[in-house]
Amino acid sequence: MGHKFGNLAKFRGVITYTLSPHEQKAFAGAFSKGIPNLFRRFRAKVFIVTPPFVLAYLIYSWGMSENAKSKRKSLADFAADE
Repeated sequence: MGHKFGNLAKFRGVITYTLSPHEQKAFAGAFSKGIPNLFRRFRAKVFIVTPPFVLAYLIYSWGMSENAKSKRKSLADFAADE
């Protein structure tokens, strides 16, 4: 019925080594290298990513307030109805 997805072809002369997931350390270096790397990457990208989001929020909030203003009824239009 064919081969499984990982075994579609055989390569001669290629040796692969694997380590069982149960033998690996899942969080090796997560605290000693991962957290400092997180802060370094955040400092490198914060000034690139933040301005577009702030600008988009300001445009969104301005648009919502203008929409609310345009939907309000003017009391001067209804002053003669009484």
